[in-house]
Amino acid sequence: MKDDFLVFDHVTKRFGALTAVNDVSLSVGKGEFFSLLGPSGCGKTTLLRMLGGFERPDSGRIYLEGKDITDLPPNRRRVHTVFQNYALFPTMTIWDNIAFSLKLAHLSKREIEEKVEDILDMIQMSDHAWKYPSQLSGGQKQRVAIARALVDRPQVLLLDEPLAALDLKLRQHMLLELDTIHDQVGITFLYVTHDQGEAMSLSDRIAVLNKGKVEQLDGPAKIYEAPASRFVASFIGDTNFLSGEVVSVEGDYCFIQPEGFAQIKAFNDKNMQPGQKVSLSVRPEKIRVTLSPPPPEKGASINVFQSIVKDIVYQGVYTKYWLDSQGQRISALKPHSRFLLDQEPVTWNDKVFVWWHPDDGYMVEA
Repeated sequence: MKDDFLVFDHVTKRFGALTAVNDVSLSVGKGEFFSLLGPSGCGKTTLLRMLGGFERPDSGRIYLEGKDITDLPPNRRRVHTVFQNYALFPTMTIWDNIAFSLKLAHLSKREIEEKVEDILDMIQMSDHAWKYPSQLSGGQKQRVAIARALVDRPQVLLLDEPLAALDLKLRQHMLLELDTIHDQVGITFLYVTHDQGEAMSLSDRIAVLNKGKVEQLDGPAKIYEAPASRFVASFIGDTNFLSGEVVSVEGDYCFIQPEGFAQIKAFNDKNMQPGQKVSLSVRPEKIRVTLSPPPPEKGASINVFQSIVKDIVYQGVYTKYWLDSQGQRISALKPHSRFLLDQEPVTWNDKVFVWWHPDDGYMVEA
């Protein structure tokens, strides 16, 4: 593990009675876009600060390219941070902001000019080089902050909620720009966020943290489709939980009996046995809502329940339904892939059929 590019080895950090990071071990590959994702207070920013040298772990070690950097001061680590508030020098031009670290390193005037011009061109800010931060938009300031952190090619770039101060459309645009910049420079990015969408769209891998521990470390698709715990399933996107007891097993599938609900057929990837308790996660987009029953050939293998529509939210791209199925509240999404105005709509208090394939439910916990 110590031979990996970046390693947190059994790292713990306490603040008084609070254990912010609890025996965390994880490794990050060279050139990887790696995200630390979790709610406020889960320990993600504390991990970032320990890597940057602004906090020291109470136990455990941190290695970068095989070298123990746990006790090195921040100025001796080739690790740079991009903050949420940009931290640009207001009295310096954009050019001078970016050149600042290069001047401190006593590079020649020619080297400084080449590096600054190259990175201004990369972030498409050459025309703004002699402006001041107050003359830039939020997205432009963020690009300059990233350029300043990257200009002397650190080993790792730390990004601490860098898009939180931007509005939705600008945040979506900056996500694409960040991804492009990462591809161009090839430097390891360690990204801290509480926004699941950001992490899912940018990351090669994600560590989901909860109460100072890593609940799951996987690629975005694996975390969404195969969550390791109930917390991960509920924190990443939206889901329905159906909890009950396994009553029988048939080949690769089992039948689960939730309390006060019909039996559910599910793929038995956890090798559960009759009598064991299980919680099943079913994502809303996996669930179909129709006024008529599903085709007979499907009905034998899928889970089908009659429900009553309690609420509807039209979102343009999709409609979200909240349904009452035998006292169980279920949410479902219907994507709008076809023109809808000539279809009979599902409306409030309609009796509908709710159905999904057994492979589309995922067991998260016993």
